[in-house]
Amino acid sequence: MIPGFGEKAQLRLKTATALVAGLGGLGSPLALYLAAAGVGRLRLVDKDEVELSNLNRQVLHWDEDVGKAKVISASEKIRRANPKTHVEEINLAIDDNNAFELSKNCEVILDATDNFKVRYALNAAAVVHRTPLIHGAVHGYEGRLANVIPGKTACLKCIYPQVPQHEASPVLGTTPGVIALLQATEAIKLLTGAGVVLKDEMILYDGETMHFDKVKVSRKRSCESCANLWPE
Repeated sequence: MIPGFGEKAQLRLKTATALVAGLGGLGSPLALYLAAAGVGRLRLVDKDEVELSNLNRQVLHWDEDVGKAKVISASEKIRRANPKTHVEEINLAIDDNNAFELSKNCEVILDATDNFKVRYALNAAAVVHRTPLIHGAVHGYEGRLANVIPGKTACLKCIYPQVPQHEASPVLGTTPGVIALLQATEAIKLLTGAGVVLKDEMILYDGETMHFDKVKVSRKRSCESCANLWPE
């Protein structure tokens, strides 16, 4: 009943594999909604354990999960939400040495991390695989969303040539939920071909004033990550 989203789109979700990098405030609602939408395989990657201070925003982790590996806690809830979603649990830290392998055979990469060293590693892997990367980031009341479609849009190195200051910060519990659901929406559109995906723009969300903005982002021919994707 949704224009452009019918049985064929649902079947595309069923056969898709998505990498969810990080299972905190962004990754928890993101993974849950992708499973509920019917994504067939979720590859969950995180090295951390659940802490009490996580529970205000990391909605896949509950009080009884404190001290448990986040990949285990998250996968338990996802299997209960949709037993037909195959969940891969990978309990390790993402870095330059493993990002390529972790993202292999995925149709989409979801950046739900909280530091740019990991984001740059995922970006590099996305460029090599030619796999879309959906970037989300949060800070206090504020959030950001951008799609990286290698060879067609700016990559993260184009957008952020250097690591921004104050990349880690306290966050209002609802902020990552807002950005995560926008990421999930973009992932569903990318996987199914339904709707119009965000390209060459970044969404800026300010929950304090309930204001959304879009700003242009552009590919850079000098980008150290994706310059080789420009036509000769």
